[in-house]
Amino acid sequence: MTKDPYEVLGVGRKAGDDEIKRAYRKLARDYHPDRNPDDPAAEERFKDVQGAYDTLSNPEKRREYDAGGRFANFGGRGPGGPGFTSDIGDIFSTIFGRGGGPGQHDVRGRDLETEVRLGFDQAMQGTEVSVTVPKQSVCPTCGGGGAEPGTKPVTCPRCGGRGIDSESQGFFSISQPCPQCGGRGELIENPCHTCSGSGRTLQRKRYRVRIPPGVRDGTRIRVAGKGEDGPLGGPAGDLFVVTRVESSPVFTQRPDGNLEVDVPITFTEAAAGATVEVPTLNGSKRIRVPAGTRHGTVQRLRGEGPPRTRGGGRGDIRYRLQIDVPNELSREQRRALDDFAEASAGANPRERLMRGASAASAKVTEPS
Repeated sequence: MTKDPYEVLGVGRKAGDDEIKRAYRKLARDYHPDRNPDDPAAEERFKDVQGAYDTLSNPEKRREYDAGGRFANFGGRGPGGPGFTSDIGDIFSTIFGRGGGPGQHDVRGRDLETEVRLGFDQAMQGTEVSVTVPKQSVCPTCGGGGAEPGTKPVTCPRCGGRGIDSESQGFFSISQPCPQCGGRGELIENPCHTCSGSGRTLQRKRYRVRIPPGVRDGTRIRVAGKGEDGPLGGPAGDLFVVTRVESSPVFTQRPDGNLEVDVPITFTEAAAGATVEVPTLNGSKRIRVPAGTRHGTVQRLRGEGPPRTRGGGRGDIRYRLQIDVPNELSREQRRALDDFAEASAGANPRERLMRGASAASAKVTEPS
């Protein structure tokens, strides 16, 4: 990238991963080609945003970029100026007698990211979806070579085909991409009329992506080699598909990969115990509610949850028992509760609470 990725995304250099991701998603939506048809400026801005996110979302690339920024003034040269080395590895390669860095033929294409929306059942069972992504792909006219069909590139006279240019800086010898050929090692005298010599064009590609069962909202699925094609025959990047899972009216997905369900039970079931029916992903089962169950008690059915995307097996379903208190009572219910209250005369569940509060108050007022 020739542009500062931090400036492209509008974030500070200490921005965290979440801030970077939020900025990227907003800008990607704003400048997506689908929302800006026939707008070259928006298309170019979209590519810049993709490239910036590709750099800052990859810890290794971000470290390399940040390191390059700190060494940018080495030898009195600034970023982009003569003598600037975008890859610090080139400096040390030259110090120890090795050649310069890779040419453009080895440059990997950018990673891409897209989102898919899934129903809850689809996410639990797994499915296959179709995604369409705009990406820089091999030019169909020149096959990625950049030269007009029927012509061939010529060897760069400045670097002799090596793709790098070396400059002595006293003790150091600084290597940089050849300024005449841009690191390619060859010159295109007759650029392809379709891609103007870049070897790539913006195309819309459709892929079928398998979504494994048990994905959660925000799961990133890597599709290797389906990102942007590398320039001039370089390896392709990867495509990352982010799942957006609709909420379920019954189940709640937990960060640990398990599911949770709120199960209403009556006061009688909680007090006397009961066997109640509860939902599962494949129908229903019955669980035992012990006598004296308290509000909020959790029961667990192991292995009835969603498939685990890592490590195999299945998660659990946690059933949180909620004592259901009716808003209105019939005459018969009121009579039954009165009988229960009479039978429970003398029982005070708050006695221990108030005794503890009194003891604490006495300590506070005790003279020193």
